[in-house]
Amino acid sequence: MGAKKTQKFFKYIWLKVKYLPNKKGFLGIDNKFTFKEKVVVVPFGLEKTVSYGGGTKNGPKEIIKASYQVELYDEELNCEPYKKIGIKTLKPFKIEKNIEKALKKMSSVNEEILNKKLFPITFGGEHSITPGCIAPFVNRYKKLCLLHFDAHADLRESYNGQKFSHASAIKRCLDHKNVSVISFGIRNISRSEVPYLKKNSSRINIFWAKDKLNWNLNKFKKLIKNKTVYLTFDVDGLDSSIMPATGTPEPGGLLWDETLNIIKIAAKNSNIVGADINELSPIKGFNSYNFLVAKLAYKIIAYSFEFKKTK
Repeated sequence: MGAKKTQKFFKYIWLKVKYLPNKKGFLGIDNKFTFKEKVVVVPFGLEKTVSYGGGTKNGPKEIIKASYQVELYDEELNCEPYKKIGIKTLKPFKIEKNIEKALKKMSSVNEEILNKKLFPITFGGEHSITPGCIAPFVNRYKKLCLLHFDAHADLRESYNGQKFSHASAIKRCLDHKNVSVISFGIRNISRSEVPYLKKNSSRINIFWAKDKLNWNLNKFKKLIKNKTVYLTFDVDGLDSSIMPATGTPEPGGLLWDETLNIIKIAAKNSNIVGADINELSPIKGFNSYNFLVAKLAYKIIAYSFEFKKTK
């Protein structure tokens, strides 16, 4: 799908979005606490194209539920980030059964959030939501760099006959000529994706998981310097020893501290304008995985604003 067709596809529809009460939203902040929000959490449990384990539709509600146990004080930043930032959570809304209609709605939601000059962070659902999430960013910014955490390259043209498959998420984003991508943790790629990767090497930089011990993060710092960045995080990018609660777990992935270090480098050297976190498939009785994703979301938000450059 060409860039013009993709832009035409993501034609926005007007939606009236509403917030949950603080206590029922991300972090479970006391309703008595008032603030002007800078961040909007969008629960969007789309699950249409999963190809192995299911359950991603339950990801958003379990992330929010687990977030009530996240300590609001960040010992690294020596503050309670939510007080400086302000975080509201959208009331969950109907997700269309047709994936193309669902992605249009996702685009419209982010368009409204951006029109209010706010920072959207979407909780999926499967990774196929990302092309919908970024559509309004693509139209707003001359160039957009995706910071992509994943076990998979997601560069297939289609998968199981579906162009908007979770296995094609990054390829659909790269249909836009003003989008580039920096990927971390990739350790699973099909032969059919390699020619596209080679042909588009100027727009795609991959820090392969197999080379983790030799990653040159100074190179990453230079690649991302002063760019406008959208962060998309598939939780299977994390090693399966700490994140088995996902449809396609892979060994050999990212661990907690190194993940935070990469995000911090990006936040210090670029302008992160939005994010999504995907592919959590909650396992009943194992709340630690939901908690990990909730804390990861809080750290992404905190870093994005702590180091944000004033213009």
